[in-house]
Amino acid sequence: MAMAALRREGRRFATPLMSANPANTLRSSLLPSEEQAILGVRSISTQVVRNRMRSVRNIQKITKAMKMVAASKLRAIQTRTENSRGLWQPFTALLGDLPSVDVKKTVVVTVSSDKGLCGGINSTSVKISRALHKLNSGPEKEAKYVVLGEKAKAQLVRDSKKHIELSMTELQKNPLNYTQVSVLADDILKNVEFDALRLVFNKFHSVVSFMPTTATVLSPEVVEREAESGGKLGDLDLYEIEGAETKGEVLQNLAEFQFSCVLFNAVLENACSEQGARMSAMDSSSRNAGEMLDRLTLAYNRTRQASITTELIEIISGASALTG
Repeated sequence: MAMAALRREGRRFATPLMSANPANTLRSSLLPSEEQAILGVRSISTQVVRNRMRSVRNIQKITKAMKMVAASKLRAIQTRTENSRGLWQPFTALLGDLPSVDVKKTVVVTVSSDKGLCGGINSTSVKISRALHKLNSGPEKEAKYVVLGEKAKAQLVRDSKKHIELSMTELQKNPLNYTQVSVLADDILKNVEFDALRLVFNKFHSVVSFMPTTATVLSPEVVEREAESGGKLGDLDLYEIEGAETKGEVLQNLAEFQFSCVLFNAVLENACSEQGARMSAMDSSSRNAGEMLDRLTLAYNRTRQASITTELIEIISGASALTG
């Protein structure tokens, strides 16, 4: 409702600003002072300026309300985000995060928001995703997208529709929990073939700071290959496997659990960054609306004063003519 009201007020605000004389039409109420001086601020109707001030004041109320809502949601998500960081860190210590591993099939998982008005966090994620897709594409390589969130989907579908393997939206319609995200992770693992999953999301640092981040999850086959080749995963052979499970089965379970934990943290980090960015964006919008309101108030006072002065001159001139 807040976004619909904001768009409605924006359309009202975008109507042409008319002067008292229909022949003198101003292009916008936001004209620079030099253009206002040329076109003549005093010719603006006080009723038009009052209507414009009312529109700006309504927009300011909406942006302040949206800032408070974002702050409330941020406090609810931030604690869960900080707690989720302990899930994937043991996997990084055991399996590592190897973005430089050469693989043939790469899937770029782009995490974004479903709603806008939150700065450029979604555009940043899409730019990094496109760069990763281009880097991992080639004659003998294949790269696909898995898109989480409406905003990234809307941008990637323009030029990369054929490369989108899977897309999911409305992730934050209900409060996020590990069960919900693990179901999403299971759907991705069942429907997408990959050698490496590269997750792109925004890591939350503070209300005004977030860091675009990439996390890599390798398939069990690639992990086993790297371990046998004596690379960075060569230490896996030092562990003994107890029970009836084979090494491949253990790696399969580890890869699936690692992906669900990393995805859970990525979704929470991105949701936290979204609310922080929306708070900053709405705060800037509220300040800009206040400055705009000050300029319109000044224009209104000048117009009203000019009207009063003109009426006084006409009264004095008429009285002088009668007495003369």
